Amino acid sequence: MATFRIAIVGAGPAGYFAAQALQNLTTEDKSFAIDMIERLPTPWGLVRSGVAPDHPKIKTVSKVFEKVATAGNFRLFGNVELGTDVATTDLIDRYDAVIIATGSSLGRKLGIPGEELFGSLSAADFVPWYNGHPDYKDLVVPVDCETAVVIGAGNVAMDVARMLALEPSELDETDTADHALEVLRRSAIRKVIVCARRGPEHAAFTAPELRELPKLEHTNVIIDAAEIQAALARVGDEAEKDVRSNLAAMELITQTDNSGRDRTMEFKFFLAPLEIRGTDRAEEIILGINNIEDGKVVATGETTTIKCGLVISAIGYEASSIHGVPYAKGKVENVDGRVVGTNVYAVGWAKRGPSGVIGTNKSDASDVVKLLIEDLPAQPKERGDITDLIVGHRIDFFCFHGTNTIYISFNLYGIWRRSLQRLLQRTFPSCN
Repeated sequence: MATFRIAIVGAGPAGYFAAQALQNLTTEDKSFAIDMIERLPTPWGLVRSGVAPDHPKIKTVSKVFEKVATAGNFRLFGNVELGTDVATTDLIDRYDAVIIATGSSLGRKLGIPGEELFGSLSAADFVPWYNGHPDYKDLVVPVDCETAVVIGAGNVAMDVARMLALEPSELDETDTADHALEVLRRSAIRKVIVCARRGPEHAAFTAPELRELPKLEHTNVIIDAAEIQAALARVGDEAEKDVRSNLAAMELITQTDNSGRDRTMEFKFFLAPLEIRGTDRAEEIILGINNIEDGKVVATGETTTIKCGLVISAIGYEASSIHGVPYAKGKVENVDGRVVGTNVYAVGWAKRGPSGVIGTNKSDASDVVKLLIEDLPAQPKERGDITDLIVGHRIDFFCFHGTNTIYISFNLYGIWRRSLQRLLQRTFPSCN
């Protein structure tokens, strides 16, 4: 049996689903030795650092990843960065195929004056901050204001707003990072306004997330009923299922008693950010008022101002480039997952950009892996693997629920070394 060595760069959902696809497509004639390479000391990517802590059910997909990791033909090399610790060209040379599954970690910019002011943040920084990502532990989040504004109309924007609008005690039983809990407990924020450039029918929220909002114990959730009725009239009976479900969930919110609570989360539509103003920090945001004409969203020329001390943009992500891999328009340059003329492939957000939910990555990875297998030569390279490339690193290992070995390259200083033990204890309780 020929055994092909496959390197997967990135230990998030897309990477694990790619590994699962390889395992599922193993035959009597062809098998795969999978080495997953992750920049952080711990796996699971956005499942760990992107899913809101108060939604633990979504994180149960990690059980699928555990099964992948214990299949016997899988190794995870943590705290190894491609392009820094290992040259991309060396990896490409040794492995029969390299799969880029690094996701999209950079927040898209609003591109407006004042975006650089203190108090203006990206959700790409704020979300991993409250999820305990070691790169963002020292992020300063000013919560000494009464009102915060979130720009965006997707689930990330909703998660950000909810985390700011929750009564902090509701997060005590979650895995919210301790440093974030400390900040949120002293927060003066009592009103969070989510601003969307287009109408309710265009929002990228998902209905299950919307239906959870009326269950918040300490937070009023406000949507203008007239906005939803107008949106329903615009879409008529021809609306897609997802749009109908979203509008139904929003309509339910408008019918819920939203008074008497100390905190408020409000959704406003047809508002486009134009400028963030302030002297030494964000003090207000100027928004252009939009309207719909002939089915298109257009600016009216009118503006409105919201006084606030914190603005968080959640308008999408772009991939961080890796030396030796071609990138364009915030993602890996590829055709159906193939990086043309190479043995490099891309899956997940690195391939298609920030779209879909966690489960979307499963079918996406499966399709790309099928192409990868079609492209494999008759015989594997047999030129070694990553262990030949990390000379000079001290390699240590620990158990993965007692059944698998995960290799960790330790080159840790300061917060890395202090945080690693805590991260591992949370992730692998059976190894304590």
